[in-house]
Amino acid sequence: MARGRILFVSSTNSTPWGGAEELWSRAALDLAAAGFAVSASIVGWTPPHPKALDLVKHGIDVWFRPTPYPLSKRAWRALIAPGKDLTTLEVERLIAARSPEFVVISDGAPFPPLDLLETCAVKHLPFVIIVQCNQYFWWPADELAERYRAALGAALGCYFVSNANRRIAEKQIGCEIPNAQVVRNPFNVEYNASPPWPPFGLNGELRLACVGRLDPPGKGQDVLFEVLARPEWVTRNWRLHLYGDGENRSGLQRWAQRLGLTDRVVFEGYVTDIEQVWALNHVLVMPSRIEGLPLAVIEAMLCGRPVVATNVAGAEVVEEGVTGFLAEAAEVGCMGAALERFWVRRGEAEAIGAAAAKSIRRLVPPDPVAIFTAKIKELLSVVAQPKVESRLRARSDAA
Repeated sequence: MARGRILFVSSTNSTPWGGAEELWSRAALDLAAAGFAVSASIVGWTPPHPKALDLVKHGIDVWFRPTPYPLSKRAWRALIAPGKDLTTLEVERLIAARSPEFVVISDGAPFPPLDLLETCAVKHLPFVIIVQCNQYFWWPADELAERYRAALGAALGCYFVSNANRRIAEKQIGCEIPNAQVVRNPFNVEYNASPPWPPFGLNGELRLACVGRLDPPGKGQDVLFEVLARPEWVTRNWRLHLYGDGENRSGLQRWAQRLGLTDRVVFEGYVTDIEQVWALNHVLVMPSRIEGLPLAVIEAMLCGRPVVATNVAGAEVVEEGVTGFLAEAAEVGCMGAALERFWVRRGEAEAIGAAAAKSIRRLVPPDPVAIFTAKIKELLSVVAQPKVESRLRARSDAA
């Protein structure tokens, strides 16, 4: 017999799967294996992503939301619920059908859909949120900020993947967020990974790796190309390997060609063996404009590789000059200066990588999923107490 009914909602609608899906989905699998009745609401891509199908395979009741929403559904929403996001309407149907006792809402943006949070509060349905990303150019108007303050006040937990994301969110809504905690995402290498330091290539060629989806607005590969096209880098012996795929691959290839980098930039595509990436490359370069806390940074450091990253991509875990080098912004001048500092000390790259490996293990636990799952179980046990239920109802009414 199931121990309790839990609903996971991923409100990310822009991609079939990504790093933002890993924490909630692995926690869902663990809770289902522990005997909980687990449902999930995610976007239904065609074909479904293998990891979405894996949830179904392991007994999770997955409800696939349509995307892109057809005109008929947009018109229907405008008629029956003009103020609600269609994701919220789909989730309300799922709530009515499955009567969950607890909801976990995960989003790749600074805040989940506001009307979804308010729906949980109005229904006196205990919920938590996971915030996977943030940036300053996302800023709610005052009216929305006021509603977010109330909605987040009704949450049992507000989980952020970095302290930086939490601080920005508190600025954006103008108050300290109650029940805010930092959680870490699971990673895709062994915690004790130790790939050997790769030999330098022909004539001492240094191999740079940029790991992440091919998405210049977020990941900033265009900035990195411009840095490497500068005269001082043209005379140096290096090669850049990009790991990942995305809808901007062709555009980035054309940009590399225009900058004269075709023979020095290699598009490797999507890979699953991250440790093999670091068996071949010497340093991670992350020129991101937007991040939460990149798995690529954590994985590179676990594998003993130095990191050159923008402030948004590595400030949380990278110590300047000790475990890597930080650019103040995703701009050519800033990124160029950070890469230059690394180049000057490239002879110390292996030692810097070793320092990174030690440092990241002090900052990231071996099993982030187990820690997050334990938090959910603890909240479930609290919610099950009758006295607490009445207090939750009072909090939701106040929100």
